Amino acid sequence: MREKLQNLIDRLAAYGAAAVVMDWDISTGSAPEEAGEYTAKLLGILAGESFTLSTCEDTVTLLKECKANPSEDEVERAIVDRLWEEYEQIHSIPRKEYQEYHELTSKGMRVWEKAKEAKDFSRFAPVLEQLINKTKKIKGYQPRKEGHSLYDMMLDGYEKGFTTAELDCFFDGLKKELLPLVRAISEKQDAVRTDFLSRSCDVEKQKAFNRLLSEYLGFNLNRGVIAESEHPFTTALHNHDVRITSHYYEDMVISGIFSTIHETGHALFEQNNSDRITMTPLAGGSCAVHESQSRMFENMIGRSEAFWEPLYPKFKEMFPEQFDDISLDVFVRGINAAAPSLIRTESDELTYCFHIMIRYELEKLMFDGEVSVEELPKLWNRKYKEYLGVEPADDAEGILQDVHWSGGMFGYFPSYALGNAIAAQIYHTMEKTVDIEGSLKAGDLKPIREFLREHIHQYGTMRETKKLLLDATGEEFNPDYYISYLKDKYAELYQL
Repeated sequence: MREKLQNLIDRLAAYGAAAVVMDWDISTGSAPEEAGEYTAKLLGILAGESFTLSTCEDTVTLLKECKANPSEDEVERAIVDRLWEEYEQIHSIPRKEYQEYHELTSKGMRVWEKAKEAKDFSRFAPVLEQLINKTKKIKGYQPRKEGHSLYDMMLDGYEKGFTTAELDCFFDGLKKELLPLVRAISEKQDAVRTDFLSRSCDVEKQKAFNRLLSEYLGFNLNRGVIAESEHPFTTALHNHDVRITSHYYEDMVISGIFSTIHETGHALFEQNNSDRITMTPLAGGSCAVHESQSRMFENMIGRSEAFWEPLYPKFKEMFPEQFDDISLDVFVRGINAAAPSLIRTESDELTYCFHIMIRYELEKLMFDGEVSVEELPKLWNRKYKEYLGVEPADDAEGILQDVHWSGGMFGYFPSYALGNAIAAQIYHTMEKTVDIEGSLKAGDLKPIREFLREHIHQYGTMRETKKLLLDATGEEFNPDYYISYLKDKYAELYQL
């Protein structure tokens, strides 16, 4: 029985790895420009084959045997439970529709890229409508928990245990506590200097520094790759082949830097999955916990003065004309400045969650049938004006800025906000046993990585988020740490 189970796990992993490589090639420009439609078909076929393997009679019989005779091994039991859960979620979906859906998500990403390039939402709108309708139809085949809405099902696909009721409460708390701070800081924009951050920096030098930066954080390039894409991302075949991308702008050097730090946070999670769970359904990490790691490294670590103290001389050495006249203190204050802005991935810590709230509120309306696809751009712009006081000049810096909807990732965005709060809670716990500031000043991130490996990374998705957080911190999910962290940080930075 164990041999049969391992064979099933390996075959599913192989299908997944093949899909990862195809997506990687298209996203990084490694595939020919006209490959998209044909590769989308192949991805659909792979998804169909994986579907058949997951739901066939032999697999069901095997999983029932495994559940009837549970292993003494915790990891093996968790794998069987995850495979059975996957079966229960998808077995009622007709294979043809399942395959068509995955083909559509691949096509959608290519259409989105062209629409964003043209700054024209109307080019993407028909595909988005297809994706919404197809997603609703697919979810209609799946079992729904009592009292859960369709959008609750979307959320559950990315972060189990968190519902719209909980998220509404979470976001309402952020609005109440943080919106007054955002508005107060908007009136003190001259308090922190940021003009030097737009100085032109050679892109090739940026790439070299970012590679150095990722290795400095702990990314093992013998087991990883760094490339470029329109939208930075992290993916993995297994813990010995983890891939990240970044994106560089000549006049926005910190954009590439913090994209790289963010994706390296994801990559460290993947590389530090235990060998027992890599290439199994337990590999990776839940969306919110994954985001907690990327956001912790990007912001709580990567924007601290202690982190930059040993790195800043090297940075100035690579960009002397641009930063020789900028002290470490001025630089650190600048990279922590807050101001309402249009682009989520470029936004500061304080305003970031308002970008997520806007997407969350739109997604709820989309799946409750309360807004048409054609109405989305105007509603998007209106919400940006309401929350942040800014309005997009075009669709590229508005509703087309994110890739997620083109891949059918409805319900994913709240994971970013949850990840921020989880990061603050984990960081608070880590401070009790790890001298974080001392480690950063010494240029030695190993104690930080080891804490995270021991309490978070090694488990992948074996423990659901709420259980993992309780085990790691001794508390239930508590966003108060996140709110306090932001209020203390920005009150000090802007002398409020």
